[in-house]
Amino acid sequence: MNDRVAPSVGIDVSQETLDVATTDAQAWQVKHHPRAIAALVRRLSKLQPLRIIVESTGRLQEDLVVALMEAQLPVIVVNPRQVREFAKATGSWAKTDRRDAQLLARFGEAVKPPLRSLPDEATRELAALVARRRQLQGMIVAETHRRGRAPRGVRREIEQHIAYLEARREHLDQELQDRLRQSPVWQEQADLLRSVPGIGPTLSATLLAELPELGSLTRRQIAALTGVAPFAHDSGRFKGRRVTRGGRADVRRTLFMATLAAARCNPVIRAFYQRLVATGKAKKLALVACMRKLIVILNAILKHRTAWNPNLGLQT
Repeated sequence: MNDRVAPSVGIDVSQETLDVATTDAQAWQVKHHPRAIAALVRRLSKLQPLRIIVESTGRLQEDLVVALMEAQLPVIVVNPRQVREFAKATGSWAKTDRRDAQLLARFGEAVKPPLRSLPDEATRELAALVARRRQLQGMIVAETHRRGRAPRGVRREIEQHIAYLEARREHLDQELQDRLRQSPVWQEQADLLRSVPGIGPTLSATLLAELPELGSLTRRQIAALTGVAPFAHDSGRFKGRRVTRGGRADVRRTLFMATLAAARCNPVIRAFYQRLVATGKAKKLALVACMRKLIVILNAILKHRTAWNPNLGLQT
């Protein structure tokens, strides 16, 4: 009789290497290269782990995660902050790539984070375009700040670069809309989202690419996943201030900009914001509450496949 317990695996991803460790004391390193990843997938398939834990490191881990998921291996991408808190709780202060991989394996065994489905190739490509647009926008903002402080001789060159970046952003916006039109499902969802006053093409594309769970979760789940759900901080008679944390930061930042627009042009969000401010709520906290209300409305719209209705907004 085989009493072997399947291990958990941790993989620390860097630009050049992948450090692998298991909870049954195996550890090895491979190059971060397609052929090495293919060999690693074959080895892990034979190992049959319970879960494979990888930290989210921008897009550095994406090729590895896709390869593991395509091989139907139980890979889970986790928030680095969760792992750091786990390390503090267990007294693991030393940091090397190998120790990080061992920590990830132990984190998987102790916490047992849930598995999530892999976005299809089209969704990953859409997410990459959305991320690239965000990068271009960041460069435009940075160059605009530099222009104000630059000498006259340099200012013209900066203005030319800004013009180039803005043209690339417009081209990317068009490509994003073309991608959405190529999919009847995406186009229907985008039209539903944009039926809400204050929701434009940037947020709709961001939500479809980076929050594909929208429309399939409860209102509390979607608020927590976005990072706009208030968490209690109470102990005994002490009633602490509710704060939001975690979630998908890039989605949250784009949602914030859309909420600023909605607070002006969306009658439901505007009335909600004004009511909160009138009762003494700080303006920034009122905006966060509006963000939560807006994402809950959008979730309900996709769930019920119903275009914007102010009465629906009043019920959320």
